[in-house]
Amino acid sequence: MCREFKAKSNVDQVVVLWTANTERYSDVIVGLNDTKDNLFKSLDRGESEISPSTLYAMACIHEKVPFINGSPQNTFVPGVIEYAILEDSLIGGDDFKSGQTKMKSVLVDFLVGAGIKPTSIVSYNHLGNNDGMNLSAPQTFRSKEISKSNVVDDMVASNAILYKQGEHPDHVVVIKYVPYVGDSKRAMDEYTSEIFMGGKNTIVMHNTCEDSLLAAPLILDLVILAELLTRIQMKQDQEDKFHSFHPVASLLSYLTKAPLVPPGTPVINALAKQRAMLENVFRACVGLSPENNMLMEYK
Repeated sequence: MCREFKAKSNVDQVVVLWTANTERYSDVIVGLNDTKDNLFKSLDRGESEISPSTLYAMACIHEKVPFINGSPQNTFVPGVIEYAILEDSLIGGDDFKSGQTKMKSVLVDFLVGAGIKPTSIVSYNHLGNNDGMNLSAPQTFRSKEISKSNVVDDMVASNAILYKQGEHPDHVVVIKYVPYVGDSKRAMDEYTSEIFMGGKNTIVMHNTCEDSLLAAPLILDLVILAELLTRIQMKQDQEDKFHSFHPVASLLSYLTKAPLVPPGTPVINALAKQRAMLENVFRACVGLSPENNMLMEYK
């Protein structure tokens, strides 16, 4: 597929980005998709648990073509991640971060950072496009629910004064299919927080999100950024040779709801931190020092 397209189109580089319907979450099963070898054996057996998007990802890794998952399902099962690392082939995702989730990652970061404790976050959506129809099925909705719900985890964990170990705000996500509204997704959020002296604070937001128009620029940015990352090399002072970034491209996290990161590394969802990471990488590429906002020269 990639080889043929590249030859016919006479292009230097191909980047594949998955924008098809949300798939159901794949079960991660020992002996089936938990390692690269098991995944390939399962492929030979025609196991139904291997999703179409996972097949596309495997094909792209084989061809050393960057693959980005723009949908919420777990395309990158452990066997795929292991395969990408072994082949040093870029993968990134998951799920475009375009509207409600982007607002949530900013607002919760602000609240927690200000010492205001979110205790209940309820997000309701209705839309009438093909995505909405597909997400009306319980199995595919579960994929979206997971990608939208995990966005506050690192911000909650960052403040051990507000939240005891294991404590977490109640977080509910609802998506309904309403054909009449089409692509104009309605997103309503209610944030209830504990404040000084046992008080309660509630913020309610209503957002009409043009689903496709918000997602289309992210597609362009993700493809451009992924291609750029394949051309950047770096090394530490003690290293002899330059090398590429880790093939699991956490640098794409600014544009995704559920950032894919290398195994064992922290997931950052706070939008300002994600943007600062990108900005500082770009500054390094042109020989500038990272920006830390201390401005000590003016203090």
